[in-house]
Amino acid sequence: MQNSFEQVQQILQNQGYISEKSTAMSIFLSMELGKPLLIEGPAGVGKTEIAKVMSKALNTQLIRLQCYEGLDATHALYEWNYQRQLLHLKLEEQSDKSLQEKEQTIFSDAFLLKRPLLKAISQEQSPVLLIDEIDRADEEFESFLLEVLAEWQITIPELGTIKANHIPYVIVTSNRVRELSEALRRRCLYLWIDYPSFDKELAIVHNKVPQIDENLGKQICLFMQEVRKQKLEKIPGIAETLDWATALSALHIDYLDKNIVEETLGVILKDWQDIRQTQLSLSELFKKTGITSKLESL
Repeated sequence: MQNSFEQVQQILQNQGYISEKSTAMSIFLSMELGKPLLIEGPAGVGKTEIAKVMSKALNTQLIRLQCYEGLDATHALYEWNYQRQLLHLKLEEQSDKSLQEKEQTIFSDAFLLKRPLLKAISQEQSPVLLIDEIDRADEEFESFLLEVLAEWQITIPELGTIKANHIPYVIVTSNRVRELSEALRRRCLYLWIDYPSFDKELAIVHNKVPQIDENLGKQICLFMQEVRKQKLEKIPGIAETLDWATALSALHIDYLDKNIVEETLGVILKDWQDIRQTQLSLSELFKKTGITSKLESL
């Protein structure tokens, strides 16, 4: 078990995903036990990235089901390509085929639009199935999803029951927009990912933006740590940190000052009230982080 767990850790590192041991352990146990891994945490902390890293590491397909309010079984399982079916029937009007033969033709795999769940159980190799932001879907869809995860088979009235030859590796993410059911939680292993510590965030920045100035990287991470302590509508995650680091590096900036921060706040903050509040707090934020600009340090 230790060697396998260490392999998962190494895989994450090789893919440039910096994480704690608990993350690697959760992924390993999910794969070993064949259970979905439910990952919760604030937006932008790398939940979705885990599924992407797994698919690359396992050299298998990543299939993503993006959840949203109103999502139903049709959009998650399959649909018939009605336009193509009608066109085919039009072309077959003058043929000698019986009505039954025509029906058998149009209700075949060639006219079937496979949506994420059906696609996931139809692969020749176990894919990584990412069920992203399940908390945005309705509770009815959550109940339907539990049935699919339990049986790993889908019944299509016109074709019969399709069973999975290879069970997918399942990653379920949630931003806690609503509370998930106990039934879903019991079905999954659980992992919470929080905002990163300063050291972890700095390591991620250097890994993802290797060209960044060393001093600028430290200042960005110090600033982000303090920004997250404010009462904001939308707290920025590591995704925003990386966007900011990439933008400032592209501008050939090697230190932070108040003007630069004020001009680029729209990269890390996505709410005008948050931007306004941070602009008014810049002096205090710089003081708390201990950041001094080049001119001030001379």
